[in-house]
Amino acid sequence: MLSNFDFNVILSSLPYLFGQGMVFTVTLTAMAAVGGVIIGTLLAMARLSSVPGLSHIAKGYVELCRSLPLVLVIFWFYFLVPYIGAYVTGASTPIQVGAFPSALITFMAFEAAYFSEIMRAGIQSIPKGQTGAALALGMNYWQTMANVVLPQAFRNMLPLLLTQTVVLFQDTSLVYVLSLTDFMGAASKVAQRDGRLVEMYIFAAIVYFVICFTASFLVRRLQRRVAIIR
Repeated sequence: MLSNFDFNVILSSLPYLFGQGMVFTVTLTAMAAVGGVIIGTLLAMARLSSVPGLSHIAKGYVELCRSLPLVLVIFWFYFLVPYIGAYVTGASTPIQVGAFPSALITFMAFEAAYFSEIMRAGIQSIPKGQTGAALALGMNYWQTMANVVLPQAFRNMLPLLLTQTVVLFQDTSLVYVLSLTDFMGAASKVAQRDGRLVEMYIFAAIVYFVICFTASFLVRRLQRRVAIIR
């Protein structure tokens, strides 16, 4: 098999694989991670809230997302939301959301369930005495969270947040179901076009392994440093 391995097809495809495919993957990962952390933090605060019903709604949302396959959620959003939007607005035709917005919103909403559990653990790791001291100084709940609790929670949970982002980076390959060209999709298109499936899929696996292994290694080093500081 190795005697027929064609390195030229890989070399000639590098500008397309990284210039379009990897740029798309990194962009989607970064945007979905930022949005997921923001929504996840709000969900974590809702789960810890004393407002009647709010905690149960947030918990139900988290459990629902964590119980469904991501690819199924992508399909649901892309194909059902346009019809739901048309029903709500009274439009005669489905409202077209677009493949990239659908993928981005789906990843943000889905990953928020996982980020929320990380942030909930981070918030709960802060001693309650600090919250009590902030309230005694005249801060309200939101000021206490913004100025005292969340900064420390983010620092404590940063390695776990980054680890989940690495998982998100891997999950972005599922956008192939919407015919979007991420890195894996670009490799698949080249493989189908040139009939070199072995070369392209091995190369894609190596790239994913190198990036994820390196990122995980750096996260472990960061985790040790955070533990020393703490």
